[in-house]
Parts: sequence; C-alpha cells; structure tokens
Amino acid sequence: MSIMTPQLQQSWTQVSALLEIGNEREYDSALERLNSLIDEVGTDERHPLYSFFDTLGTVVHAWEEQHHPMPQLDGVDSLRFLLDEHELTQSDLPEVGTPEMIAEILCRKRELNARQIRALSKRFGVSPSVFV
Repeated sequence: MSIMTPQLQQSWTQVSALLEIGNEREYDSALERLNSLIDEVGTDERHPLYSFFDTLGTVVHAWEEQHHPMPQLDGVDSLRFLLDEHELTQSDLPEVGTPEMIAEILCRKRELNARQIRALSKRFGVSPSVFV
C-alpha cells in the first residue's frame, strides 16, 4: 500500500519545486519567498505555512553555508567592522581605552584584554566571543 496517492504526488511535486535551490537564480527566488513568508507568518508557529517557512529557512541556510560561507573574523577585524558599521571613531570608545590604545589594538600591536572585551560586548550588544 502506497501512501503516495496521485493527489499527494502532484502536491509534493509543486511544493518540492519551491524548496529546491540548484543555482544562484533559484537561491534569489528562495530568498524572496522566505522574505514574503517572514512578513506573512512572522513567529506564529500555528500559522498554516509555518512548517513550510521553517523548512525553506533550513534549505536556504544550508545553501548559504555551502555556497556563501561567512568569513572567519578575529577580534580586531570584528572591532573594525563594528566601528565602521556604527560610524564610530577610536575616541568614541572611552570604556575600552584611549584612542592611542585602540589604535594599537587595531594595528595589532596590542591585544584586547578581558575587561576591554566585556566593554565591547556590552557596547555593541554581541557575544564576547566575537572579540576573541
């Protein structure tokens, strides 16, 4: 006895096509679908499309991990990124140290210490591991 009735087979063929990512064009389409689902479903786990939303998110994440991996940043690179992202200068971080001290950190002449890492983590609202 097959559970794959003709109706189920037809439905699955249509749905599975929405979950396939084989190239960048299909990836872009999947991202558009995912963004639309985010707008419609949100965090409502009882929404009829929630399991589709969750599955598509998993498929997109797997594609990104394989084809668009995030570069590994060290603490200095992370600090540079956050300074740039928040349009801050070295003198905007007095809780970390003097501008000269921060310049030495950014030039890799000095390492971040535990106190500075805690201060940066709190300042930017990120895990301390970002700066290790």
